[in-house]
Amino acid sequence: MKSIDLNCDLGEGYAADAALMPLISSANIACGYHAGDADTIRRTVDLAVRYGVAIGAHPGFADRAHFGRRALRLEPAAYYDLVAAQIEILSQAARAAGARLRHVKPHGALYNMSAHDPGLAAIIAQAVWDFDPNLLLYGLSGSAALTAGAEAGLRTVSEVFADRTYQPDGALTPREQTGALLEDESGCRAQAYDLVVRGVARATNGAEVAVCAQSICLHGDGEQAVEFARMLRGFLSQFAEITAPIRTSDDTNAYV
Repeated sequence: MKSIDLNCDLGEGYAADAALMPLISSANIACGYHAGDADTIRRTVDLAVRYGVAIGAHPGFADRAHFGRRALRLEPAAYYDLVAAQIEILSQAARAAGARLRHVKPHGALYNMSAHDPGLAAIIAQAVWDFDPNLLLYGLSGSAALTAGAEAGLRTVSEVFADRTYQPDGALTPREQTGALLEDESGCRAQAYDLVVRGVARATNGAEVAVCAQSICLHGDGEQAVEFARMLRGFLSQFAEITAPIRTSDDTNAYV
């Protein structure tokens, strides 16, 4: 049976974190810039430790007014410092809880920009490598983020989305466009099947785009996040073992 990681963005101030944590295998925890604070970070990390969920840093732009979803243009060094500082925050929180940081997944606009901007992707990958070369770097399937991570020597995790629609080039549909989100369980389930079992995403124009599904994301800020997570876990368990990815000395593609 193949393996699949079920990840979720948490620690962003929504009420469902405690209910979502037992249903996932990896948590991307907001670092206090686009959302969250020291208390939410601590509580979310503690939840992850309690349920054996892999802990990841979820760095985003320091733009709470737009939840880190507005593209900001910075100097290269500022991008580096932005990511490095947030990794340090989550790493310290993990250590305080007797755990360790497992991965990094950029948030919102930073994630989407790095998916198609090789220069930014390389800066992020370097910041992750410099902090800890054993950290995993999550990125959109087929994106510049994964290429840059691999070139930096990092173990990358190819991510797909159960609750977002795709464009013909493999990019996610921008949130400001109609139809960017899948909001019903049947659509979410059908897309998850295509992504994980068939290895394709059906674009908004009907075309099928090849993807590599090592981790599937469900957002924790949706009204039906818990219901979707419960449904996805049960559905995907029919086809794959749900487990967080790790890096090992003998097989860099191994999962727990």
